[in-house]
Amino acid sequence: MQDFAGKTGFVTGGASGIGFALCRALLEAGMNVVLADIEAAALDRAAADLAVHGERLRVVQCDVARRESVAAARDAAIGHFGSIHVLCNNAGVGTGGRIDTVSPAAWSWLMGVNLMGVIHGLGEFLPHMKAHGETGHIVNTGSMAGMNGFRGMGPYCASKAAVVSLTEALAGELAGTALGASVLCPGAVNTEFYESRRNAPASVPPPPPNSREGRAAAAGTKLTMDHGIPPAEAAARVLAGIRDDDLYIFTHPQMRGMIDDRYARLSAGFDKAAAFGSG
Repeated sequence: MQDFAGKTGFVTGGASGIGFALCRALLEAGMNVVLADIEAAALDRAAADLAVHGERLRVVQCDVARRESVAAARDAAIGHFGSIHVLCNNAGVGTGGRIDTVSPAAWSWLMGVNLMGVIHGLGEFLPHMKAHGETGHIVNTGSMAGMNGFRGMGPYCASKAAVVSLTEALAGELAGTALGASVLCPGAVNTEFYESRRNAPASVPPPPPNSREGRAAAAGTKLTMDHGIPPAEAAARVLAGIRDDDLYIFTHPQMRGMIDDRYARLSAGFDKAAAFGSG
């Protein structure tokens, strides 16, 4: 997809972090944008910050974990702007802890947003995007945590690995059509991601301050503040990835070694399988 001007984008989790930067970048590229988020107050702040773009911006409250909420947001977007050309399934939350200690409620919340939120977005928008027949693109926000497992981050890694695999399958299904698909796999980005528990339901209690998860959240917040790239940099990489029809959109080239290590282990596993078979 090369031409953004006059087209329309829909971004979930758009009121802060990478999502907000994506909305700004798409608007500056000449698109209309529907900014969707679960937080009403954050929506108001985002609308005020982007008010310079006038009628090309619309905001809508949306809980991506509820398919009916995504459907209502889709109807509002199409009703106002017509066809949707760029869909950014970006909303995400984080929780961690040892796999055997994570509560069922925490698993449900995390998967409901990070994975089912993407599935709901695809289910509600993809038929529309196929039907209008115009050039378009879908970007699902994964993570480097979806490319490799990290101790203490099992739930988050699992959710993002599923998003990576789902996007790979989607890209194959869309090959040869007017639509493309990408998965954004950022490293540390300077956002409020480690505060995402503010939107957790009451059934997901916060971790004790001195717990492994509590310490990891504090350390993650410091890491993103000290070493994270600006969200605008991630958004710029997304727009370039859409233009180039990239399947994988990475933000931290210095993390390539982590992927090389993973595939070295995979290759070693196949070598053992071959040796076993030859015996």
